Amino acid sequence: MPKTKAKTPAPVLDSVEWFHDVEQGSAEWHALHIGVPTASNFVSVLAAGEGKMRATYLRQVAAEAITGERIETYKSADMMRGLAMEDEARQYFMRSRFCKLERCGFVRRTVVTTLGTNFKVGCSPDSLIDDNGVLEIKTMRPDLLIDVLEKGAAGFPTEHRAQCQGSLWVTGRNYVHLMIYYRGMPSADFVVPRDDEYIKHLSNEVERFSYDVRKLIERTIARGGDQ
Repeated sequence: MPKTKAKTPAPVLDSVEWFHDVEQGSAEWHALHIGVPTASNFVSVLAAGEGKMRATYLRQVAAEAITGERIETYKSADMMRGLAMEDEARQYFMRSRFCKLERCGFVRRTVVTTLGTNFKVGCSPDSLIDDNGVLEIKTMRPDLLIDVLEKGAAGFPTEHRAQCQGSLWVTGRNYVHLMIYYRGMPSADFVVPRDDEYIKHLSNEVERFSYDVRKLIERTIARGGDQ
């Protein structure tokens, strides 16, 4: 009787959770972030070596996981301006692009690894476009925006690359429309396609970061003794 060939088990796929009705900035939204590296901070994860940016973010994620509380971080004038103009930027995008957008508070991906050390990542898209796109909105001082517009395609702000590709990784979508906005000004628009090679590198670095977070949590708790 011929031997039957053993079937190779199907790979276990990542799971993705969508929190459409969670308002960004709410207590529930903050709770979803606790202990989870997010796309807007992937630039810190990728910071060269074990530099200050990475170390600072490492301690923040570990502290949130231990306490169950969100760490308040500094909000710059640029960040505050972005929050103030985000809704009008979204309306501007829909008017100028003749499309509808879908709001989404948070997306969380559980990444399944071959070693069984699964980890979570997240992002907060400014909006979802159709079935395959993500809208990311950035605001910029109008004098700086003029410089970006003058440069055309070469003006893409590379500091946002990790966040854009990170959002595509977390959501599984195919492109990001990055819009740089200031009221009364033309917007600078960049369509960023999915880069699977970059995402693989990003995944490896975030996996290493998540391992470092777990070890830091273990060391910190062990120092607590019988408290």
